[in-house]
Amino acid sequence: MNWNQPRGKPSFLTTCILTTIAHRETCGDTGKMKPLTDFNSRLKVLATDIDDTLTHDGRLGPEAYQALWDLHACGIHVIPVTGRPAGWCEMIARQWPVHSIVGENGAFYFRYDAAAKKMFRHYAEEPNPKILKLKEKILGEVPGCAIASDQFCRMFDLAIDFCEDVPALPLSEAKKIKKIFEDAGAQAKISSIHVNGWYGSFDKLKTTLVCLKNEFSLSPEQAKLQVGFAGDSPNDEPMFGFFPHSFAVQNFSKLAHLVNKKPGFLASEEGGKGFVQIASRVIHAS
Repeated sequence: MNWNQPRGKPSFLTTCILTTIAHRETCGDTGKMKPLTDFNSRLKVLATDIDDTLTHDGRLGPEAYQALWDLHACGIHVIPVTGRPAGWCEMIARQWPVHSIVGENGAFYFRYDAAAKKMFRHYAEEPNPKILKLKEKILGEVPGCAIASDQFCRMFDLAIDFCEDVPALPLSEAKKIKKIFEDAGAQAKISSIHVNGWYGSFDKLKTTLVCLKNEFSLSPEQAKLQVGFAGDSPNDEPMFGFFPHSFAVQNFSKLAHLVNKKPGFLASEEGGKGFVQIASRVIHAS
């Protein structure tokens, strides 16, 4: 789509929600995050986390899904950047109104060409299956955690569930899981639901920048001007730190103390409701 062409209009729903965006709430360590009403830059691409950013209570609601379509209609390309597995990303690339998707914390990105009926897959590295050898150690040392239910769909990482399909464990237990991964020489990130561990040098930011270069011919410096990112948890910190146009939904404020590089703007609503606010503001500014 031509970056200079006139933009479409957001739906009535997102237009109404835009008018109700509240000023920043005092909650947790919000640092220098600004209210969404302060955002006024035109974006070409909005990258976004999925779990607890697009979703609310574990579900993708109709409002958040409509917001994706509204962004698409306005010529703003959406790129989910997620810890979710290759199997999920295959479906999302095909069926959601997104340009591409970065999955398994940067192990790959997929893009589906609907006209050609062809899936393009870029892999950051070769999978290293030795990460699976840590399963029994983690399950034995951290009672109450479990292998994530979507593990069978994964190619690169080991996902440990600490609050999605198991009774929520304290954050201290998630940190313990992360340390087991790191003591074994693996990378590890804590999301809002899982601790993901993998062997390799890739991460969300590195592969997102590769995607932006390959798909939009954007250099890192150009990406800083034309790309935004929305997230909710500590594993989004590299994205928050790199993109000046970065956003968090309100539930991030509960974990903000774990992050040194915070997003620039904070929604007043949590999860998918907060994403609708972010999308509405991005559309309004564009």
